[in-house]
Amino acid sequence: MATTAPTSPASTAPGAIVEEHHDSRYVDWAAIIAGAIFATTLSFVLITFGGGIGLSLVSAEPGEGVSLFWVTIAAGIWFIWVVVSSYAAGGYLAGRLRRRIGDAVPDEVELRDGAHGLLVWALGALIATVMAIAGAGGVLSPIASVTGSAAGAASGSVAEMASEELDYYAGRMLRGESGSISPEARSEVASILGRSITQGEVTDDDREYLAQITANETDMSEEEARAQIDNVISEAESARDQAIEIAEQVRIASLIGAFVMAATMLVAAAAAYFAAATGGSHRDQRISFRHFGRPY
Repeated sequence: MATTAPTSPASTAPGAIVEEHHDSRYVDWAAIIAGAIFATTLSFVLITFGGGIGLSLVSAEPGEGVSLFWVTIAAGIWFIWVVVSSYAAGGYLAGRLRRRIGDAVPDEVELRDGAHGLLVWALGALIATVMAIAGAGGVLSPIASVTGSAAGAASGSVAEMASEELDYYAGRMLRGESGSISPEARSEVASILGRSITQGEVTDDDREYLAQITANETDMSEEEARAQIDNVISEAESARDQAIEIAEQVRIASLIGAFVMAATMLVAAAAAYFAAATGGSHRDQRISFRHFGRPY
């Protein structure tokens, strides 16, 4: 049964009263669920809005639009702001909606309000994770997508280069005045080249054998075939090194991004705690939104 009693000046404005509920339940799940849903929905809307702005800044035309570097920086700043502000808003809402239990001193009330903010943060993160797994997006969807794509890029860049370009380099090796190249020779050259690139070195025996195949399939001498083989292998190795360098850059960027996202979530937890405590204080002082921030 709800009763009213004067509250301490430390927690309320002079002359204000607050309803106190004598209830054995210290966790108000209704307020927590409301705050978590609000935080998740707000973050989804803001991230979608930011994605639209980002798409308007970039262009498929070379040299047009904002560079990828600045778009990435802006996206990171926007993500941090969205996460922190969304959980702070959800925590504040939970603090305002939580029913105060009358046997608590002001410090205990603040602690309980803040704890409800932390539960809003935890539940909201769980909801966002489920949404990210289901492909619906949310606060934590960049974490899953970035780490997954980074791992795929780092492990498959060399293989992707081999599957897409080996046939091209095989054709380059067998290029000559003769227009008839057997598919078996082209396939064998691509196989040898792919194995050698994967191992990181083309042996002398493989070079000699490739030169023989090239000489047999074209009108070139073995010396000319060796020179052409060396040039093509040099280009293929350069392409492989570039693919490895790109994969390493993606790995490092994803590693930094993962740490930034984890730190952002910790800051969001603190923001939810203090926002919920503030919401509880405004609840006890009966500060309405139309008077928010006013001294009266």
